[in-house]
Amino acid sequence: MTAFRLSTLSVRPSRQKAFGATFGLLAMLLAGQAAAEGKIRIAQQFGISYLILDVVRDQALIEKHGKAAGVDIQVEWASISGATAMNEALLANNLDIVSAGVPPALTMWDRTKGDVKLVAALGSLPNYLLTTNPNVHSLKDFSEKDRIAVPAAGVGFQSRTLQIEAAKIFGANDFQKLDQISISLPHPDATAALISGGTEVNSHFSSAPFYYQALQANKAVHKVISSYDILGGPATFNVLYTSTAFHDKNPKTYAAFYAALREAADWINANKQKAAEAFIRQQGSKLSPQLVLDIINDPENDFTIKPQNTFVYAAELNKLGVLKTRAASWKDYFFPEAYGENGS
Repeated sequence: MTAFRLSTLSVRPSRQKAFGATFGLLAMLLAGQAAAEGKIRIAQQFGISYLILDVVRDQALIEKHGKAAGVDIQVEWASISGATAMNEALLANNLDIVSAGVPPALTMWDRTKGDVKLVAALGSLPNYLLTTNPNVHSLKDFSEKDRIAVPAAGVGFQSRTLQIEAAKIFGANDFQKLDQISISLPHPDATAALISGGTEVNSHFSSAPFYYQALQANKAVHKVISSYDILGGPATFNVLYTSTAFHDKNPKTYAAFYAALREAADWINANKQKAAEAFIRQQGSKLSPQLVLDIINDPENDFTIKPQNTFVYAAELNKLGVLKTRAASWKDYFFPEAYGENGS
């Protein structure tokens, strides 16, 4: 197994227009670019929400299922932070499978006109909007004096989720209202700001394990709303996605990868203590083993490859004009292998 790390790429505002204009050309190029059968290059981000991939890697499950199908699969792993870098690497054919939140994945499906589709969910885990402002108990209570930290202001999972709720509260024309007080900040830095206090960042739309840490470390931190509240129940956080070319030209490799994901999800739910150990081992995490186990045991967190409530994003972001393509169902943007999961 080969492991490597790609440096994080960023798109400056001056490059965004040019980057968007290249989607059509790059989407066409994807049709002719795919790794040879028996090789797969996968990228994941950091955190407990990628536990399924940690187990796949820890137990060499892709290689296992490949051998069962008569294929010796070479697996390469990359660690990348941020959906923008993931998308650039996929379009440049530097990666075969990438991972990010549901909205960035749907953006790729939309802008490549279906040449990129989703593979599987990586679990249903909530994000909590936290604040230290004692006067904030709903989105209506935020003012221009507040600052909400999110990983990718305006475009990432957290911002898109807030935009859906803002449209309900303030009207569709003001769905970006909270973007005006949002700033891009990595989860660890935003968590540190909330715990310490005294910075301009007094709010954070936070994922696990960070909201656990913030709520435990600072009594002034409280939850305003959860992504589950916004989406109407448990919902997929992160997903895997790839090009149609890779899916179609590598059927045995793709099948082995999907089987590995399913086995990992089943194994996690039957071996939670060992799953916590695998996470710490694979990510080199300094989190306490007990906290990791508590997160895995939390009934709000479901490590499953079944898509849940992803269509809320597809439908609502289409209404807001973020997605130009109108999906009829969640199956429009997932590959057929996922259809048997009874998703949504």
